[in-house]
Amino acid sequence: MYAIVDIETTGGKYNEEGITEIAIYRYDGQDIVDQFCSLVNPERPIQPFVVNLTGINNAMLRQAPKFFEIAKRIVEITKDCVLVAHNAQFDYRIMCTEFERLGYPFEKQSLCTVELSKKLIPDQPSYSLGKLTRSLGIPLSDRHRAQGDALATVKLFKLLLDKDSEKSIVKNLIRHDPKKQLEPKLLDLIASAPTTTGVYYMHNKDGDIIYIGKSKNLKKRLTQHFTGEQRKAKKIQLEVADVHFEVTGNELIALLKESEEIKIHKPLYNRALRKTLFQYQLTSSIDNHGYINLQIEKSDKRKKAITTFTSFQQAKSVLFRITETYSLCQKLNGLYKSTSSCFLHGLDNCHGACVQQEDPETYNSRVKEFINKNSFSAENILIIDQGRTVDERSVVAIENGKYKGFGYFHLNFQIQRPEVLQSIIRPMQDNRDAQHIIQSYLRKHKVLKILKFNTED
Repeated sequence: MYAIVDIETTGGKYNEEGITEIAIYRYDGQDIVDQFCSLVNPERPIQPFVVNLTGINNAMLRQAPKFFEIAKRIVEITKDCVLVAHNAQFDYRIMCTEFERLGYPFEKQSLCTVELSKKLIPDQPSYSLGKLTRSLGIPLSDRHRAQGDALATVKLFKLLLDKDSEKSIVKNLIRHDPKKQLEPKLLDLIASAPTTTGVYYMHNKDGDIIYIGKSKNLKKRLTQHFTGEQRKAKKIQLEVADVHFEVTGNELIALLKESEEIKIHKPLYNRALRKTLFQYQLTSSIDNHGYINLQIEKSDKRKKAITTFTSFQQAKSVLFRITETYSLCQKLNGLYKSTSSCFLHGLDNCHGACVQQEDPETYNSRVKEFINKNSFSAENILIIDQGRTVDERSVVAIENGKYKGFGYFHLNFQIQRPEVLQSIIRPMQDNRDAQHIIQSYLRKHKVLKILKFNTED
């Protein structure tokens, strides 16, 4: 029995995609005996290029069932089946990822109609589903939609089964769960990994660190490394001999620890993070009319930055949000070129600083409110968040605007006195990457609390 599947996804980072549409046809080798097709709410945005490709957009999926609501039906229709798909490795991986998020082990044999076609119909100019079905005279409607592609795969698979009269080629190409085919050493390393947030260090047989990473689920991330098909993943799989872990309790400390450790050890496979993370910064200046202007610039250590960004697009997007949140002026912030008023002024969201209708002191008070909230220059603050256990909290210390390090304390411990802080804080390097990580994290995530302290207490 076969379950012929096609899946459409949101696109995005490897193993972070979500399903937007799924079609499954249960096929007994002669006829379709059951079928299931549905849009799926992926609970994450769809990449624009995927919207253009499939025609599926975020609005279409708001009322669609979430994966956990259709998971039982998928288990039922695929029971005792070999999973068949055109590029089966992709569809099977996506399904396994979704079921892993639910804590359910979805394990199937799989069969790829691309591989099967190359064996049974060699010398085709292309083995993409669209071009292959066209050359074989198989009708294909609703290309890049799950139901249309799955039906075309059913017809292609029927043709391939007929060609393989002895079914020997089909049997030879059936693959088992790739996780079960991992080398024993990799399975042992996965088994030893915790499921908590932290930093991991991969060593080669000589004990050298070859890769450092962080994850909110160390076991899951290690599994992704050891089942990945990319070139770097394959090299790591061959070279890794041991992995050790440091549990951090929360992602902010994991990010800070990962960044510093990569700079210290310079692992072979961490080339991207050896360099600085930020490329752009947000600064301020006062124009001829006395208004504070915010501007995006290329990173420059000689200038005082309010906050930093990894890309210009991220910086621009955040500045648009800041401008709207604090009722600032798009023209003054360099987001709208005009010789007169800005776009928001026409919508009554800008109070007229662009045409000197608003008093500079009133306008600047809102800009300063933003700057004071988002820049910890010359501030003494403690960022309190989850610790490694339920009765523990973590603390990241900023003293005079500089990152001092992190530590952990018991819930009942009073930590705001300088001598207490010195005893629990693990000193770390202050650099622009660390400040970028902290500022970016606080923009996107909630922490338990932020405390101010006096270094002279």
